Amino acid sequence: MQIKHVDNVVPLPKSPAAPLPAGADVVILGGGIMGTSIAFHLAEAGVRNIVLIERSSLGSGSSAKPLGGVRATFSDPGNIRLGQRSLEAYERFSDKFKADIGLRQVGYLFLCRTEAELYEVEASTHIQNSLGGSSRMVSPAVAREINPFLDPQALLGASYSPRDGFAEPSKVVRAYAGAAGELGVTMCEDTEVWDIDAGGGAVHAVHTNRGTIRTGTVICAAGAWSTRLGAMAGVHLPIEPVRRQIGMTSQRNAPFPSVPFTLDLSTTMYFHNYLNGMLLGISNQDQEPGFCREFDYQWVPAFNRAAEIVAPGLAYQDLEVGWAGLYENTPDHNAMIGSSGTVEGFMYATGFSGHGFLQGPAVGELVRDMYLGRESFMDPEQFSAARFIGELARVKEVHII
Repeated sequence: MQIKHVDNVVPLPKSPAAPLPAGADVVILGGGIMGTSIAFHLAEAGVRNIVLIERSSLGSGSSAKPLGGVRATFSDPGNIRLGQRSLEAYERFSDKFKADIGLRQVGYLFLCRTEAELYEVEASTHIQNSLGGSSRMVSPAVAREINPFLDPQALLGASYSPRDGFAEPSKVVRAYAGAAGELGVTMCEDTEVWDIDAGGGAVHAVHTNRGTIRTGTVICAAGAWSTRLGAMAGVHLPIEPVRRQIGMTSQRNAPFPSVPFTLDLSTTMYFHNYLNGMLLGISNQDQEPGFCREFDYQWVPAFNRAAEIVAPGLAYQDLEVGWAGLYENTPDHNAMIGSSGTVEGFMYATGFSGHGFLQGPAVGELVRDMYLGRESFMDPEQFSAARFIGELARVKEVHII
C-alpha cells in the first residue's frame, strides 16, 4: 500500500547495516574534533575496542565551521601549553596523516585599545615567551604595517604571534576519524544517546536508539550537548550553548591584502582572509543562550560599529555566505578536562568555549594519558570540572573571544 506523507516531515537516516557493538572498553560521546582526536590517540596507543557515538554525522557540530584558528596566544599557562602542543601537531599533520588541512600560519594580531588591555597583553606575551612562544608587542604603526586595514589612531598597541594562523576543521576531523577507523575504532553515526547506566557510582552501559553498549568507560566530548549527557550519569558539566556567527564577503578577482587573524579585544571583532575574500565575525554579546544554529544578520551591526573604529574599510561589507554554530561556554569560559570524582569510568573533555579546534590535538593526548594512567606533557587538574563546585580556583584567561 502506498503511503502519502504529510507536508514538512523530517527525513530520518536509514539504520546502518552493521549492528551496534554489544560492548566496548571505551565509548566516546561526540564525533567532532575532540572526540575523533581522543579516539585516534587512544587507538594509536594500543587501546582496542573503542566505540565513538555521534548523534548526527562526524564533524557536524561546532567542528563544521569553515575555518578554525590555531594559536598559543593565551594568558593562562595551561591554555598556552595546550595551544603550543596542538600547534606543533598541526605543523606535522600533513606528513603524519597525508592530509592537507589548509593550515596557513599567517599569524595572530591582538589589538589593544585601552591601557588595561595593553597591560594585560604585555603580561601574557611575557608568559607565552617564557614558555617557548614567539609573540611580541608592536606599536600601532607597526600593527598597521602588518595589517593595512587597521586605523593606528584607534590603537595603543598590539601583540603579534607570527607562528599562529588557521586551518580547516572538517578536514582535521576526517583525517583523525579515518586514521582511528584504520586502527579499529568503530564509528557510530546517526546514533543518539538515551541514557547512561552509572548505578552504584560506576559506568556500566550506554543506551542509544540503536541499542545498548556495555562499557566501563565513557568519555564525554559532546561540546554544547555535554551537560545533558553528564546529567545522565550524575555528573555536573556546566555548559551554556551560545550561537556564534560569521560571514564571508564576495570573492574578488584579485585577493585582499594578506593579513593575520586579527582580533579587537575591546569588542571581540575579528577578521582574516578567506580565499580571495574576507571572513568577518564578532562574539555578539547580545546573543541569547540556546541551541539555535540558524544564520541571521543580528550580529552585523555590532561588527560594523567596531569596524568603523578599528578597520573602516571592512565596515558594511556585502556578505556572500555565512555560518552559525555553537560556543560551549563554561562559567569561566575555559575547558573542562578530567575524570569524575564521584562516578568511576566517566571522563570528559568539553566546554572549550570557542577554543576546541585549536586545543584538540593536545587534549587527545591528555585524555589518552589520563585513561592509561601515565604522566602526560602537562597536568590537567586546573581544568577539572571540580572548580565549578568550589574545589579548585577558576581559570582566568585574557585572550577570549
